[in-house]
Amino acid sequence: MKRKTLLGLVLLSTVSFISCKQEKKADPVVSPSTEQTATPQPETAVDTVALKKQIEQEKETLCKPYNEDEDAQAKLNELVAQAKKEGKYVFVQAGGNWCIWCLRFNDFVQKTPELKQIVDQNFVYYHLNYSQKNKNKAVFNAYAPNARGIGYPFFFVLDGNGEVTNIISSGELEEGKGYSLEKVKQMFIDQAPKK
Repeated sequence: MKRKTLLGLVLLSTVSFISCKQEKKADPVVSPSTEQTATPQPETAVDTVALKKQIEQEKETLCKPYNEDEDAQAKLNELVAQAKKEGKYVFVQAGGNWCIWCLRFNDFVQKTPELKQIVDQNFVYYHLNYSQKNKNKAVFNAYAPNARGIGYPFFFVLDGNGEVTNIISSGELEEGKGYSLEKVKQMFIDQAPKK
């Protein structure tokens, strides 16, 4: 009895495994009553090679603001001192030149006059590099240890004493293939020093 049960389980598992491995599309079931009203479903397959090529082409057109060779902690120390002197905060955009969303955000801020004005009036802006060449582990651990898993870019704000006032995910600011002007503008306004 045990042997038959075991053999049955093995056979059932094998059949289930094989059926899971098959990628055959099932034909849609159309009943006679809905045959004339059924509409074909669009293909949602993505050509990843073409998409990667398109992203690489877009990257070529965008400024590369991240410096892999820079001593990030020394630069942040310098920028915090400058921000304190000017009555501003340091706005840190964490990411890398490999990240299309990081490059898009930088381009969006730099080319949108009303955002650029808010940034220039309230912040000293810094692009904190994260790449295979330079992960800046010590800096990320010091300022944003809980930001792992947020995705890039993410942002953090330092006051004139070098203290983190907030860590912000960029995901909530996205809109289509770019960023929402209203959401980004409000984010900068909310993070600005209270004068």
